[in-house]
Amino acid sequence: MALDCLIENSKDGTLLVLIPEGEFVAGGSGSDEGGSSFKLKLPAYYLALHPVTNAQYARFLADRRPAASDLEKWILLDRDCFVRASGNGYEAYGDKEDHPVVQVSWFGAEAYGEWAGLRLPSELEWEKGARGVDGREYPWGNDWENGKRCRNDNNKGNETTCGVWSYPEGCSPHGMYQMSGNVWEWCEDWHESGAYNRYKSGDLTAPKSAGSRVLRGGSWRGGRAGSFRCANRDLNYPAGRDLNDGFRLARTL
Repeated sequence: MALDCLIENSKDGTLLVLIPEGEFVAGGSGSDEGGSSFKLKLPAYYLALHPVTNAQYARFLADRRPAASDLEKWILLDRDCFVRASGNGYEAYGDKEDHPVVQVSWFGAEAYGEWAGLRLPSELEWEKGARGVDGREYPWGNDWENGKRCRNDNNKGNETTCGVWSYPEGCSPHGMYQMSGNVWEWCEDWHESGAYNRYKSGDLTAPKSAGSRVLRGGSWRGGRAGSFRCANRDLNYPAGRDLNDGFRLARTL
């Protein structure tokens, strides 16, 4: 894995890897009703090494001190979430400080990105970070291997998420952790069912609006191999706060 261009974001400590400009193989089954793969070129950008953690999100909330209406819009702080109010601030708890934050909506992910001076990745940026340039099925290669390289329902036991540094054998060619498994990850884009057909034609314009936003990567709740493929696309309403949805961030070069 390549970690030769690693930087740290001063605001929140997010570690980001440079994804160089160039072509990669995108798409394939799962990206758009079984469409074929194709090559496209993206400019260089940075992508986070791992998803945003409970500890990071707690620091964000403590710093922002959101009104009750914003807090409810951003994250669901119930027993399935390991961020909670504490005194005059917030804290991560349950020995899950380094687990990815969950039950955060697209709005909550976007708000964190704005606070940190970063942004959500487009789904094409997410996909290139997950699979490298050679069109592989999973971040580690082309074989599912019964999911042993990522957190999923086949190996989680009685647990849910895992720490963001777990499963190093499942890292992507660019060095990203958990681009498959652990949590679904929000992307910037609206979900458009025909988007990849447009991308294949060379039109990389992001969808303007739709009912749902894109999620990528699969989670601890699923065990079906296809859900964890780099080309697989999922969606949720931007206000959705689900116990297997999280996010990672990107930065424009």
